[in-house]
Amino acid sequence: MRPLAPLLLCSLLYLAIPLPARSSSREAPASHASAANCQGQPAYARNATVYGVSAALCPGCAAWAESLEFLYYHNLVRLARWELPLAWSPRMESYARWWAAQRRGDCALRHSFPEGQFALGENIFWGGAGGAWRPGDAVQDWAAEGVDYSYAANACAPGRECAHYTQIVWRDTTSVGCARVVCDDGGVFMTCNYYPPGNVVGQRPY
Repeated sequence: MRPLAPLLLCSLLYLAIPLPARSSSREAPASHASAANCQGQPAYARNATVYGVSAALCPGCAAWAESLEFLYYHNLVRLARWELPLAWSPRMESYARWWAAQRRGDCALRHSFPEGQFALGENIFWGGAGGAWRPGDAVQDWAAEGVDYSYAANACAPGRECAHYTQIVWRDTTSVGCARVVCDDGGVFMTCNYYPPGNVVGQRPY
């Protein structure tokens, strides 16, 4: 049985402020202004409560603002499923940065692990040249797969992908680390790693 206090906290965070509307995946994203709002938060942080919780779970993230942006959007998705927020992992970030650096030259949408040998959970994203692709675009793209996941069947809709979404909301996953790189061709590659990994065969995400 899950502890009552974390569940209550999660419920209060979710009910505090509505989730932002989700953008269409892979379309040219709206401009992400660098200006902060009146509370000193970045413009993307429309849910002040989730932003505050994510900032507390992301010590040292001020040195790299994209890390907090990644975490904020992950926790928005998780709280919509009443799951506890993820914490930022410098270890996962380091691994993600290593893999993103490998993809700078080709921007290939390729996982870092051979199929069936994933030691960590991993989501990857590619955005074409000319788009100002940000961490929120990647996480929203993965989260959009939620409409194709059936909890009753514990499966994706026929011919559809939903494993990126189920990894984000996987109950037993507690930490994430991500990286974003602008590739030599002008495209953007983003990757996130998760621990413990999700998508365990035979188990439901929540």
